[in-house]
Amino acid sequence: MVDRARLAAFLRARREALQPEDVGLPRGRRRRTGGLRREEVAALCDMSADYYSRLEQPRGPRPSEHMLAAIARGLHLSLEERDHLFQLAGHATPRRIRRGDHISPGLMRILDRLEDTPAQVVNHLGETLKQTRMAVALLGDETAFEGRARSVYYRWFTDPASRLVYAESDRVAHSRLLVADLHGTYAREGRNSHAADLVNALQEASPEFAALWREHPVPGPYCAAKHFQHPRLGAMELHCQTLIDPDQPQRLLVFTAVPGTESHASLQLLSALGG
Repeated sequence: MVDRARLAAFLRARREALQPEDVGLPRGRRRRTGGLRREEVAALCDMSADYYSRLEQPRGPRPSEHMLAAIARGLHLSLEERDHLFQLAGHATPRRIRRGDHISPGLMRILDRLEDTPAQVVNHLGETLKQTRMAVALLGDETAFEGRARSVYYRWFTDPASRLVYAESDRVAHSRLLVADLHGTYAREGRNSHAADLVNALQEASPEFAALWREHPVPGPYCAAKHFQHPRLGAMELHCQTLIDPDQPQRLLVFTAVPGTESHASLQLLSALGG
């Protein structure tokens, strides 16, 4: 059963321990509270301020596992704190399988400071967990997909629309890069993993993937230039820097352009366009 009083106390304690700077928010001159406001946490968790406030009062409904996962990300909880949150809400502790859905607090802090840059956290299955506003403007909302379509590997080889963001000249090379990347994940995870399920599904759904899988390509340089085709800004040449989380199967992807180039100017315009 949900322990509403302890759940509310835990949420308040974690909210008050976070500073605006910890999550990429401005402090402002009129802030009286030391921690975050309830409405700020609600926005970080992608839920209504009323819903979150009722959890802290405590008079809210029993939060679902999906809502708890969102709260854990919004409050930058560690895995141990996330597990405790689930227990207080009367849910079983999430299995510590290497699916990589929970973003570590350290990676979240870095992402929060990249609001003016296209950046996103992706797990080992190619599922985008969190994006900056600029990344949504560049690539679209990649967190909105469900099922196998959550994986960029699956979308790339089964949905032609997913390729439109890349210039046509880059698509063959990008296909090989994705297959090479998935080969590495499969080798680490084994035949009884989520990665293996994804590979099996792709081999059935895409002859192109099946052919490339048999070739066993090896990843090239991760920072090689990538050519994007934005629907409003046109062609952009960007570089993708990758930061790997040593504790979880996740990567932070950051897209940059060489200063002084037309692509750099386009990125600045992208910020004005918003999501």
